[in-house]
Amino acid sequence: MQQVFYFFSNNKPYLLYSLLSCSSMLTENGFLEEIGALAFANLSNVVEITITASKYLAVIHKDAFWDLPNLRYLSIMNTGLKRLPDFTKIHSAAHDFVLDFQDNLYVDVIPPNAFLGMTTDIVEDLRLSRNGITEVQSHAFNGTKMTRLFLMGNQQLRHIHSQAFTGAEGPGVLDISQTAVSTLPENMLHGLKLLRAVAVQNLKKLPRGELFTQLVEANLTYPSHCCTFANLRRNTSTESPLCSLPNIEEEQPRFFWENCQTNNEVSCFPKPDAFNPCEDIMGSTYLRVFIWLISMLAIAGNLLVLAALLSSHYKLTMPRFLMCNLAFADLCIGVYLLIIAAMDNHTRSQYYNYGIDWQTGPGCTIAGFITVFASELSVYTLTVVALANWHIMFPLLADQRTLLRHARAIMTVGWVFALLAAVLPVVGVSSYSKVSICLPMDVETTVAQVYVVGLLLLNVLAFLVVCICYLRIYLTLRNPNFVPPGADIGMAQRMAMLIFTNFLCMAPISIFAILAALKLPLITMSHAKVLLVFFYPINSCSNPFLYVIFTKTFKRDFFFLASRFGFFKARALVHCTEMPSPLRRVWVSTRNDTLHSLESLNDFR
Repeated sequence: MQQVFYFFSNNKPYLLYSLLSCSSMLTENGFLEEIGALAFANLSNVVEITITASKYLAVIHKDAFWDLPNLRYLSIMNTGLKRLPDFTKIHSAAHDFVLDFQDNLYVDVIPPNAFLGMTTDIVEDLRLSRNGITEVQSHAFNGTKMTRLFLMGNQQLRHIHSQAFTGAEGPGVLDISQTAVSTLPENMLHGLKLLRAVAVQNLKKLPRGELFTQLVEANLTYPSHCCTFANLRRNTSTESPLCSLPNIEEEQPRFFWENCQTNNEVSCFPKPDAFNPCEDIMGSTYLRVFIWLISMLAIAGNLLVLAALLSSHYKLTMPRFLMCNLAFADLCIGVYLLIIAAMDNHTRSQYYNYGIDWQTGPGCTIAGFITVFASELSVYTLTVVALANWHIMFPLLADQRTLLRHARAIMTVGWVFALLAAVLPVVGVSSYSKVSICLPMDVETTVAQVYVVGLLLLNVLAFLVVCICYLRIYLTLRNPNFVPPGADIGMAQRMAMLIFTNFLCMAPISIFAILAALKLPLITMSHAKVLLVFFYPINSCSNPFLYVIFTKTFKRDFFFLASRFGFFKARALVHCTEMPSPLRRVWVSTRNDTLHSLESLNDFR
């Protein structure tokens, strides 16, 4: 009959020579402080030792475990130990040895050769869970043959040395869930069959998939990591001659599962979802090319507009002020597209290894902030410009313009609104980290859903206001019975183009985005990227031309600006002489022939 010895003594150092016939030993001693040298020496019949619930146990002498040839199970749990005990003198020859070292919160380091000599056979389970371990040092598992290694629950474990498994065999199963590990040692991956790394937020990059030569199952933290194994297939049926034996699957199912499966596909969780498919930021080559072209066009066009408007010597009028705000907003959208294009180029073909750092890092947050701020400011400014144009036409005509100070007050409200809309995802209302293109597409909470849908509906409302205003202006300019004094009939064509470009930009994005926010998506993330590249920046690229570059005022400003650097002087003089005298006061500097205009009232044309 198996004997069990329950050890409750209050003495400090213990010698148990007299217990040679005991096979199992258990100590639950709330007052135990130390286990001395040779305490468990030469207990040849002992197969199980359990030391638990000993919160004052701070020291186990390095020679406490000595020559225990039949020991199969050693458990040390919930103690006050400050360092890992010395297991190197156990010399167990038992098959399937199990070390259960858990809930020892003050043990912080696994030192080199920590388990060398513990057993001459295989360690079936090495359970080092829920301790205070912060570091696994070089050669920690040297000389150890192990099947399963459990390090889960060591929440302060940040570093596993790259040589920690040098000299070891295995493990086949590794569990590092709920730790702070940021890298995996590559020299132990070839024998790994099961990897568990759930709730390991710091593990943002996995080693190359080719190193996991025998991996069958992975339970990870981030869906994008499963993309590492998406196309990884290996044939292992010829690795062992035993695989060719008949009935091997029925007689040795575990061996067959681990060594003989053909064309193993890695079963990986969590699987990539609709928001994060296994593809680059720009999923195709044509998107990658066009996002560069469109971002450059938006940046160049709006920089040109800002340079011409801000360098002009005209008085800053309300239209010019609004055009500067619009150009700045559209410039920011171009910058956002450039950031996305640059990141796509940097992570090309390996986005799954960079995606977590990008989406959860400051880069994506900055990009998302820029685009939400810019798009809302652009929509707001477009609405103000449309209302201003309508106000000029009805009923006060072109001589009664909104004062510049009123425009400044109105745009201050717009800036505050745009900044608030961009800040909310940063503080937890929705999130910029949901998708690789850094848009606030997280609608898991009701507050986030209200935020996203509300923002989209406001944009739709603004679009309708712009369309109504320009439609009335267009119809008025086309009416031969009533044309306001000084109106430019050619402006009607621009009005039609403005409505068309606004419709192209807003309609598809708003429809699909609102349905997605309501959790009724009609398109995939791959299709959404097409909208991002070809529809989202339409206004940013077209606004500089429709509102500024194609106008007479901009041409005049451009030639005046160029004349200051010695270019197009004749054209500048022509534009100067074409201006009606009541609308200009111009002087010519005889020193450098530069034209300086002090006021213009015809800025929208």
